[in-house]
Amino acid sequence: MKRTCFTIVLLFLFVSVFCQNVKAQQDKAAVKSIAVYSTSSGTDQRITLTDKIEFTKAVQPLESEISVFVNPAKKFQTFIGIGGAITDASAETFAKLPDEKKQEFLSAYYDKNKGIGYTLARTNIHSCDFSSGSYTYIADGDKELKTFTIDHDKTFRIPLIKQAIKAAGGKLLLFASPWSPPAFMKNNKDILHGGKLLPEYYNSWATYFTKFIKAYEKEGIPIWGISVQNEPMATQRWESCIYTAEEERDFLKDHLGPIMKKKGLGDKKIIVWDHNRDLINQRASTIFEDPIAAKYAWGIGFHWYETWAGGEPMFGNVAKVHEAYPTKNILFTEGCVEAFNAEKYNYWANGERYGRSMINDFNAGTVGWTDWNILLDETGGPNHVSNFCLAPIHADTKTGQLIYTPSYYYIGHFSKFIRPNAKRVSTAPSRSQLLSVSFINEDGKMATIVMNESDKPVVYNFIVGSSETKINILPHAIQTLVY
Repeated sequence: MKRTCFTIVLLFLFVSVFCQNVKAQQDKAAVKSIAVYSTSSGTDQRITLTDKIEFTKAVQPLESEISVFVNPAKKFQTFIGIGGAITDASAETFAKLPDEKKQEFLSAYYDKNKGIGYTLARTNIHSCDFSSGSYTYIADGDKELKTFTIDHDKTFRIPLIKQAIKAAGGKLLLFASPWSPPAFMKNNKDILHGGKLLPEYYNSWATYFTKFIKAYEKEGIPIWGISVQNEPMATQRWESCIYTAEEERDFLKDHLGPIMKKKGLGDKKIIVWDHNRDLINQRASTIFEDPIAAKYAWGIGFHWYETWAGGEPMFGNVAKVHEAYPTKNILFTEGCVEAFNAEKYNYWANGERYGRSMINDFNAGTVGWTDWNILLDETGGPNHVSNFCLAPIHADTKTGQLIYTPSYYYIGHFSKFIRPNAKRVSTAPSRSQLLSVSFINEDGKMATIVMNESDKPVVYNFIVGSSETKINILPHAIQTLVY
């Protein structure tokens, strides 16, 4: 009996010590420090480590205080990556850089330690506006695609993509988009100016996608996915082609999807729409409500140019698609500052436009975010129809120098700290002065992005579960909190 009592006492003591150790570990975890990285207008802060702060036990904030609340227990979509488009224009500009600047550029985008760690990329299927001229991969009139070759891309674009993959550590999710079928396949007989794909060429054009994928993969460049058509509701003076929602649905379900599967490419991701937020809901319902078309569609892509005429970004439309079709992925496939002006290289509002979009798009359910050209020259090109625009990095091909714009740093506050397979977690600011989003990475590290577009500095409570601290953010600044 005494031995039994002694054993019980020992067991009790063991359990007590164990529980105290667990509590100590929990308390220790609750006061771990936060690393604050900042980019701020009017300072030299550019993704700069500006502070390390300790957590304390959270208390009820006052209604008058500004707070950012994070609940790590509530997880949402899985993140796939952030990146930009490797176009002909980017590749041709890159080729003109001195060797040391080429290496600087590759590290700036694709090295997660020295740069901002891009993991996603887009490229064009034959020419787009950001090419030096229009071209296709076949001879005119070759419906059977017997002359198909990607030799054109081997001069500039393929070498840059290969170097980008290497700089990214050997892996880069790459998807490809067409701007237009060859002219002879369209009702306007023009690769430019809109027009429509003629029904007698549906199978030929669908097969063209498969030949592109296989040709690139033969060059050692894996293609993760494709979009059906860039901006299918825009008649542009450059390469463009129109599909109504019903036409895109039927091309996907009766031609592109089955042919991709038949050619052994059924595992490739197919993205529909690839246009602005304004009409995204109608396109989603038309395609995703069709059970055959829906099985071929990995998800839906969108751009931000619904604001081109001075309108407001329609972030709510993206959230409505996610609400209606939670099993379908949503990917931001293109955005840029539309009109080139060298005097606006350092225009801070351009960076804030990126930050605002990325925070709202991720909070709406977006799984990845793709900028437009990764590099342009000092004219905002090359572009064969003079549709010049801004990029996060420009190269002055006359001096060989690289120019980093605020957009580069704003994107970097996300891409450097949020890694593939991270999960978005619940985040909400209490006052409209701040925008915020959070992710938890596979290694357990969390990244919360906080953005202040106001003209005044803000002191806010940062409350994560039962822990909190106070953080200062400067006017027109963005922070990433890593903890």
